[in-house]
Amino acid sequence: MKLGFYPQLAWTGMEKNRKTYLPYILTCSGMVMIHYLIGFLSKNENISNIQGGNTLQTILGFGTGVIAVFALIFLFYTNSFLIRRRKKEFGLYNILGMGKKNLMRILLWESAAILVISLAFGLFFGILFSKLTELLLLKMMGSMVNFTFSIEVGSLITTVIFFVAIYALIFLNTLRQIHVSKPIELLHSETVGERPPKSNWFLALLGIIILAAAYYIAITIQEPITALVWFFVAVIMVIVASYLLFIAGSVVLCKILQKNKKYYYQSRHFVSVSSMMYRMKRNGAGLASICILSTMVLVMLSSTVCLFVGSESSLRGRYPRDIATETYTLDEAQATQVHQITNSIVKKHNLQQNDILNYRYLTLSSVLEGDKVILDPNLMNNASLSDVGAMRQVFVLSLDEYNRLAGAKETLEKDEILLYNTKVEYNHDTLTLHDSIKKIKKKVPKFLDNGLDAVKIYPSLFIVVPDMESQRVLFKNAAEKYKERNIQTEYEYYGFNLACDDKEQTAVRDEIAKEIRKLHEADENFARVAVESLAVNRTDFYGVNGGLLFLGILLGIVFILAAVLIMYYKQISEGYEDQNRFEIMQKVGMTKREIKKSINSQVLTVFFLPLIVAGIHVIFAFPMISKLLLLFGLFNTKLLILVTIISFFIFALFYVFVYVITSRAYYDIVSGIR
Repeated sequence: MKLGFYPQLAWTGMEKNRKTYLPYILTCSGMVMIHYLIGFLSKNENISNIQGGNTLQTILGFGTGVIAVFALIFLFYTNSFLIRRRKKEFGLYNILGMGKKNLMRILLWESAAILVISLAFGLFFGILFSKLTELLLLKMMGSMVNFTFSIEVGSLITTVIFFVAIYALIFLNTLRQIHVSKPIELLHSETVGERPPKSNWFLALLGIIILAAAYYIAITIQEPITALVWFFVAVIMVIVASYLLFIAGSVVLCKILQKNKKYYYQSRHFVSVSSMMYRMKRNGAGLASICILSTMVLVMLSSTVCLFVGSESSLRGRYPRDIATETYTLDEAQATQVHQITNSIVKKHNLQQNDILNYRYLTLSSVLEGDKVILDPNLMNNASLSDVGAMRQVFVLSLDEYNRLAGAKETLEKDEILLYNTKVEYNHDTLTLHDSIKKIKKKVPKFLDNGLDAVKIYPSLFIVVPDMESQRVLFKNAAEKYKERNIQTEYEYYGFNLACDDKEQTAVRDEIAKEIRKLHEADENFARVAVESLAVNRTDFYGVNGGLLFLGILLGIVFILAAVLIMYYKQISEGYEDQNRFEIMQKVGMTKREIKKSINSQVLTVFFLPLIVAGIHVIFAFPMISKLLLLFGLFNTKLLILVTIISFFIFALFYVFVYVITSRAYYDIVSGIR
């Protein structure tokens, strides 16, 4: 045989099946491009040199792993559609005298062609758009841009090696399928469908139970850290339940529709319901995949967009004052020295301190059991994942400080306290602090906007006590009981705003920190002092949220491409399978108009079911998502609701657009239009 015989056969086969190969190659190219782009950004020097860049690149590195795993699974999944279309052709070659080795050569050239085209286009557009994505990312972070163009050779090599490995595995898997198949089976593979499965009520009921349990977990969890622990468990349960319901539950639904004579014995419903039942196992798996991908896109985009849009308010929640010092002591003399340094530096810059917030408090970690605050450090150090929901961060403030700061005139008896709780409700009338029972005189509806709770991953209890000194003695006794040096940490907070730009604010902060270091050098027993600045942390904050949004957009594009390709292949493959059946229907008197109605009924029923179920998943996941976003400092639930609704409607419009295109492609095939 001539040297170019096998490449020509491979290319001819791909060209004749371009309706299925072209979307596959475009999707593969898109995945190559995005894999390179994320790898390029995760190693880009311009990004690593800016503040917050290292955090951002860590997030992008995680995204590279997600893309890699998803690409491996998805390309194996979609390749099965291509092989199904080519088996008849391979069977014909086999009958005409070609052996399995000859078919192997055709498949080798075909795989090589797809690989080369995908890598060429993917890397070309990846390199082409790399600078654009870098500039966009830096713009999102509010950083200066550098217009120097570069190619990340390491990411390029990694991308090539990874996708070569994927296509090698796909090639070997295809060879396995051809090797175990007989020529006659290959020849008739396209006409061999799946037997109509029996309705499996057990699996359908199991799917409902698992889904209900996942929904229950999502809507009942109150503590953010518990939500984080159970989130992935709930996700796995939803995925399993979705596949069970779409595969087994959809069969049960078809059986129910079949028993409804008024619905079933109509030309537009009879064919569609029968057709769906005939191959529901594969159809259900595809629908479940579309549903899961749609849910992932909606959750990812709504949460990351919300985080980015609400970055400034979250930043202000964490850093309510432009400059703040926290002195780890209640010693007035040391606190005064810190204030004097701060005041002198602010004055040096000819600035005025505004909105001054100054108070003292105690903080400690604890475990809450009922109304008892347990201070045993061993419980926290040895806590299991099931215990994290009981952990609390406790802040203790004197009544005098509270009245001064809040402008209130509250009074307390010796055994009374005021209480403010965050993230979760506290439903008791008393609170026990190390065997000392306190009556809750009043629950304060709002506490100081001081950023204390925004940084804590556990729920917090803010306790206002009549006498701070008695609480220090109480905690000292607890420390002796548990053989700890200290149970509590003492703080003196001093914060203020400045009417200046970020550059000058950063300079003020750096000078304060420099002078305080001199105090430590002069006296090693001087209390530790933390100096914080909103301006210094702004870039890092936007780096995290911007990186999450950017990664969410890229992963969203990948998942959308995957969902569209599954939809398209599902309709194309089913169109070819249904073509003969609809030809028979036409011969017995069914008009093209009736065929179109039947197609619309089938496609509408099948196509929009994943979108509806994805919407239901998002609704029930919302409480858990809102709890998780609290860990990122996002407390604006209204913003999350608005962004989620907008994301769903935009995605639904796109979904309808894909439906229109897919419906036309399916109709063109089954009606014989070329």
